[in-house]
Order: sequence, then structure tokens, then C-alpha cells
Amino acid sequence: MDQKINTLFTNYKYGFHTETKSKLVIPKGLSEKIVRQISAIKEEPEWMTEYRVKAYKEFVKRPLPSFGPSLEGIDFEDIHYYIRPQDKTQNKWEDVPAEIKETFDKLGIPEHEKSMLAGSGAQFESEMIYHSIKESLSKKGVIFDSIDQGLKKHPELFKEYFGTIIPYNDNKFSALNSAVWSGGSFIYIPKNTYVDLPLQAYFRINTESMGQFERTLIIADEGSFLHYIEGCTAPTYSKDSLHAAVVEIIVKKNAHVQYTTVQNWSNNVYNLVTKRAYAYENAEMIWLDCNVGSKITMKYPAIYLVGDNSKGEIKSLAMAKDHQCQDTGGKIIHIGKNTTSKIIAKSISKDFGNASYRGLVKATKSARGSFNYSKCDALILSKDARSDTIPKISIDDPTASVAHEASIFKIDDSQLFYLMSRGLSHDTSVSEIVNGFANPIVSELPMEYAVELKRLLEIETE
Repeated sequence: MDQKINTLFTNYKYGFHTETKSKLVIPKGLSEKIVRQISAIKEEPEWMTEYRVKAYKEFVKRPLPSFGPSLEGIDFEDIHYYIRPQDKTQNKWEDVPAEIKETFDKLGIPEHEKSMLAGSGAQFESEMIYHSIKESLSKKGVIFDSIDQGLKKHPELFKEYFGTIIPYNDNKFSALNSAVWSGGSFIYIPKNTYVDLPLQAYFRINTESMGQFERTLIIADEGSFLHYIEGCTAPTYSKDSLHAAVVEIIVKKNAHVQYTTVQNWSNNVYNLVTKRAYAYENAEMIWLDCNVGSKITMKYPAIYLVGDNSKGEIKSLAMAKDHQCQDTGGKIIHIGKNTTSKIIAKSISKDFGNASYRGLVKATKSARGSFNYSKCDALILSKDARSDTIPKISIDDPTASVAHEASIFKIDDSQLFYLMSRGLSHDTSVSEIVNGFANPIVSELPMEYAVELKRLLEIETE
């Protein structure tokens, strides 16, 4: 292991690797044969097999994105597209294989579930290895299952919404996901049902040169309430891995959904994710997105405010260092009348890191009386770091109101002098300033996640 990888491993506490005996490992590379093989292994209906094949053909003909950081370093033929870690998803933690359970024990997943969650799921490699929900919610009709089980147990509901928010031909990586998707969550919240504690899923890549392509589908029926949290980590390897997820969310009339991500991939993971939500009449959708790890992240959660009086918020925090590239942001499309939205984006960059905000705010002709406020703040900690703000605003209705502001900062010597004069060390002073800058986002997280992210930022800014 060279010095650079060794340094990354030392600084990244989730970089450990677990020795496991996978039930099935499909050889590296991608072809129509492998796509059909994945579908056959999962015993899927014919319509899903054909959907996968169509998506694969779309992926092959689509070029890499023409914007953002270069993705030319991805070798699509040097990736495992499917690894099955065990025979089936377990509903009891004690039934999970010991070596896999050890990984999630180190990550603290069981403790989180006991103390603060209404339900929990854990994905290892290509499959959900564990899924559980409180019995009181199941009795109310709440569905929280792996998406593979969603297809089998709720085929009509699944087929009604799958691929409707993000079609397979939306972009190159949504096509790839649609061809080889495996794992992820399927959630349905019945009408007027309030899920008072969060549901959580945790995603772990373990194998070198692994591709993880989970798919999440959330349907919040009228008047319902949900907070969903996802976290993700991976070992540190000298070879790259690929994470290309798709998340589709339907927020029906008067419903509320918050989707929180704390992403802390190792520095050898390409994180290329497509996330989109439709909010209908009087509905509210919130994306809370925290991106710290990965080699390259390209992620722009989107909200389509379809219904009148619907609301949307995107709050994001990105930290880039050690030549990392965090190309993140958000998209909000105003379609209904009197819709309101807010984007708050904060980025921190140091040591040749590049943290960019890329966003879109659009008010269509039907969006009478719509309003958006966007604010992007960047903190640069070293002379070689970089930050870019790339907003796009499109207004087709004269009654729409849009405001955008952006600021860029460096740590002021007078701030450091003040804190150090009070007895703090230089590193501690920098950490306090960084945490103060990030606090408007961090304070929105559940306590356990806020403490962990604050500690992580302290480590990253040493």
C-alpha cells in the first residue's frame, strides 16, 4: 500500500475491510448477458428484465456528461456489477452472517436503530442484508422493505411508480442504474400517517472495484409525514469503485418528506447519483445533503413543485480536500401556482480540493406567484483550493420572484488571533470557525449524526 493510500486509510476511520464469503460474485465487466443474468438471479418478471435491457442499451450509447469534473478515469469493464453477500434479506439482526454483522457493529448501526429509529435497513455490496420496521408502523400499513421485496410483494404499487420520476433514459448513470440496480429501499406511507421517528438505510461497499447501484422508491400518500436518512461508507483501496444510485420520491397532497444524506465514501469512490422528487398540492419536500468523502461526487437533488402551494427546500454541505471534487447543488422546478422554494448551499475546500455548487431554478409559465431564494456560501482554507458557483435561473412567468446571492470567504487572521488569544490552539481555532460556518446545515441533522459530522469536519480540517 503506497504512502498516499496509507495516509488516507489512517485518516478515514471507516476504511477497514471485512473478510467475507460472498454467495455469488459476477465477474467484472458489463454486457446484455450480465444484465439478463442479474434479473434471472433475482427471479424478476419479464417486464423488468426487458426494462433493464432497454436501459443497458441506452447506457452504452450515451456519452459521459459534458459538464463538471472529468469521469474519463472510470473503467466500466473493471467493475463487479453484482455481488450477493447472503441468501436473503434478514428481519432479525442476529440472523445476519457474523462477519457482515461485525462491519455494521463497528459502524454503530444497531445502536442507532434501538435509540432513534422507527426502522432500519443495511445494504452490503449489492443487496440489502437486513430490513426491519417497528410493528406499530406495520400495523398502520407502512411499508419499509428492500426494493427487491417491494417488486415481489407489492407488484402493482411498484410498477405504478417505478421509473416514472427518473426514467431510464434521463442520463447515462440513471441508465446504468436502471440496467443493473440492486438493493435500496421501497417505502409507502399510507394517507394521514405520521411516522414520528426516522427510517434509515446504510450502504456499505466492501469489495475492491465494486459497483453499488441501489434504487430507492418512496411514496408518501396524502397527509403523511416521513423523515428518511441514509449513510454510506467504503474501505480505502488503490483501485476505484463506483456508486450510482437513483432515488425517486412522490410527495402527494398535504404530505411532508425529508430525505437526509450523510455521505462519507472513501477517496477511491466515484459517487454519481440521480435524486428527484415530485411535490403535489400543499406538499413539502426537503433534501438535506451532506457530502464529505469520495473521489468525485456529482449530485444535484431535484424538486418538481407540481402542485399549487407546494414547498421545496434543498440544504447542502460539501467538504473537498486532497484533490477531491465535490460537484453538488440542486434543482427546483416551479410548475404549480404560489409555490415557494429555498436553496442553502455551503462548501468548504482545502488542499487542492474543489467544491462546486451547480444549480437550477426554473419558473414555468404556469408558476404564477412562485418564489425562490438561493444562497451559496464557500469557505476556502488554503491557497490551492478552489470553489465555483454555477447557478442557472430560468423565468418564464413575469409574476415569479427569484433571489440569488453567493459569498466566498477565507479564514480571517483577526478571527484566528481572537480565538488563539483565548487559549485555543491554531487547529482548534480553525475547527471552531469551520463548525460555525457549517452549523446552519449540521444543526438540522438528528443529534447522533450532527455529533459525528462535526467530529468528521474537525478531522478533515486539521
